[in-house]
Amino acid sequence: MKPDQTGVRLLRGAFILSAAAILSKLIGTLQKIPLQNMGGDAVFGIYNTVYPFYMMMITLAAVGFPAAVSKYVAEYEAMGRTEDSHRLLKLSSITLVLFGLILGFLMYVCAPWIGLWIGSSQVVPALRAGALALAFVPWMAVLRGYFQGLHNMVPTAISQITEQIVRVGVMIALLLYMIRAGARADMIAAGALLGSAAGGAAGLLVMGLYWRKHIKGYRGKVHGGEGSSTFGIPDMNDSGQHADVTKEGAGVLIRRLLAYGIPVCLSLLAVPLIGLVDTFTVPRLLKSSGLGEALTMAEFGIYNRGLPLVQLVTMLAASLSVLFIPALAEAKFRGESDRVAGQTRMALRWFWLIGMTASVGLAVLAEPINIMLYEDAAGTGTMQVIAFTAAGGTLSTITAALLQGIGVVKAPALHLLAAAGLKLLLNLLLVPQLGITGAAIAGVAAHLTAAALNLALLSRSAGARLDAGGLLARTLPVLAAVALAAWGAGEAASGILAAAGFAPGRLTSAARSLSGVAAGGGAFLIGAALTKLLTEEELRMLPKVGRPLAAFLRALRVLR
Repeated sequence: MKPDQTGVRLLRGAFILSAAAILSKLIGTLQKIPLQNMGGDAVFGIYNTVYPFYMMMITLAAVGFPAAVSKYVAEYEAMGRTEDSHRLLKLSSITLVLFGLILGFLMYVCAPWIGLWIGSSQVVPALRAGALALAFVPWMAVLRGYFQGLHNMVPTAISQITEQIVRVGVMIALLLYMIRAGARADMIAAGALLGSAAGGAAGLLVMGLYWRKHIKGYRGKVHGGEGSSTFGIPDMNDSGQHADVTKEGAGVLIRRLLAYGIPVCLSLLAVPLIGLVDTFTVPRLLKSSGLGEALTMAEFGIYNRGLPLVQLVTMLAASLSVLFIPALAEAKFRGESDRVAGQTRMALRWFWLIGMTASVGLAVLAEPINIMLYEDAAGTGTMQVIAFTAAGGTLSTITAALLQGIGVVKAPALHLLAAAGLKLLLNLLLVPQLGITGAAIAGVAAHLTAAALNLALLSRSAGARLDAGGLLARTLPVLAAVALAAWGAGEAASGILAAAGFAPGRLTSAARSLSGVAAGGGAFLIGAALTKLLTEEELRMLPKVGRPLAAFLRALRVLR
């Protein structure tokens, strides 16, 4: 394949994979809202207690093999060693299937002990339901890594979306059935986690179908598919000769996969660690303060109400941040230090604005959003605090991506570990005094700490010196305008509906929320343009909407 064709294929693959990741994460995040609406705060609390632990076990079960398989398959294919790619897939699949089954068995059997560590016996059925997914997800992840190594991102994209759709569909179906059957909260939460196993099985089925199609095509190239096969793989190379299986032994391949995969696994484990700290501290601390087990889970569910909205912001930041990595890597390679510093400053300014604007808007509109999504205003004060994790989370995400772009890979994971340690300490200090609001304050501090550590290292490594005072001075008026516009529009919408005879409820709260978001967004664009925090050139860089927005603001004489 020619270099330019390879580049086009890589870019197309990156777009497909990014779009699928965004869609699947969006489905996975928004599914928590019907979960709370249908199951209630107790079910929501149990689910959110178990889910971070489940994600840790899924990450452990993969041992970083998908990334390692992708890397080595790409290398083998570049050298024309297709039979070695197949051997690598076979070996890694067998290894991870066995390892996943062992971990799943241990998670199922040890669920009562894990419940004791968490401080609630109500999590045991959900832990056991989640353990079933370990029979499917690791193998699915390895197959995804194989196709990514072939630069074919379509199977991964289709399986990701299928996995999420089936997961949410099964979850809602089981919720409806179990609620009508009068099941207990812990069993309803287990039904919701069972959706993860169903989604994993569906995703694996999709990958299996793509693998079957792929191997049939390969067999057609090797003497019309004649010859013996193992694991559905012909034991001969492209020239029709039997593969040289003695070239690299199984032990050598396993050691190579582990050497590459374990660091990847450790870095991935750092991401859910802050949520895992909450799992093992907040329910226990709430229970020790005098709450019963059922009330503890309900309170923890209320605590988690604001997190899906914050996760949407950080998901957007993560999706946009990957755009900066290749550009920075290229500038670093060419020795263009001024370009590296300039792109770094621009990215930090953008994401600081996105994170702070989202935080202020969510804090101002917390009450109507809470009622719109969750039917009542319980935990509104905690949601207002949690809103500001969007600022720290967004800044942490972009600084980690920028560090990766200049070749600093391990430090962001270490900084997240340090932030998790701070979260643990602050939870122990604040939750007994302030309850779930204390846990929210600890979360804000942890994310801001990770962002600050990344930022300090980035300033040294990329030579990007920020005028923090000047940036803050220009940002504060914009944030004040956003807050005022969001609050004013929300109150106006509420007043109009009240005058029209609508009683306070989800409908009026939805009108307040959506009006506030629209007005706050408009105030942000106008304020950022007037203060030069967002230039016309930068605005035009936004896909699809950038040019019309720039033309509209210029017509209003906001851009000059």
